[in-house]
Amino acid sequence: MNHQCLTVLEHTIRCTAPQEGCALLLGHRLKRDVWHLSNVWPCCNIWHPQASRRSRFALDPREQLAAQRWARARGERVIGVAHGHPHSEAYPSFHDRRLGLVDHLMVIGGVHGDLRAWWLRVDRSTELVPITVQDTLKDEIRSDLPS
Repeated sequence: MNHQCLTVLEHTIRCTAPQEGCALLLGHRLKRDVWHLSNVWPCCNIWHPQASRRSRFALDPREQLAAQRWARARGERVIGVAHGHPHSEAYPSFHDRRLGLVDHLMVIGGVHGDLRAWWLRVDRSTELVPITVQDTLKDEIRSDLPS
């Protein structure tokens, strides 16, 4: 991902604290096990009852459909879901593994500001995935410098 995606992602999952914030992750596959996150689609947490949103989240199905259509029109797709754990570490909970999208990325922001990515397998187990942030700002600045 680039710095803009990272900024939007971090703000989206933290801005609703003490409730869990959530977002869809849009992008495409670069190689077999390498994905490019090109857009973060902030979503509303509609978990019911509302009091449980401190430790649970649910995406609005209408937002999911809108994001899928938008991504498809640009040659991308939903590659995962992100959410915050404002009261716990950035590890998938039992409910995250049980309710998450299999064969998709799961990015979790923890209580201490850490951000971790996990791949949710079909058997509901998870694998830690490295996050790489491209320094696109540096490239843009360099292109403005005189030669």
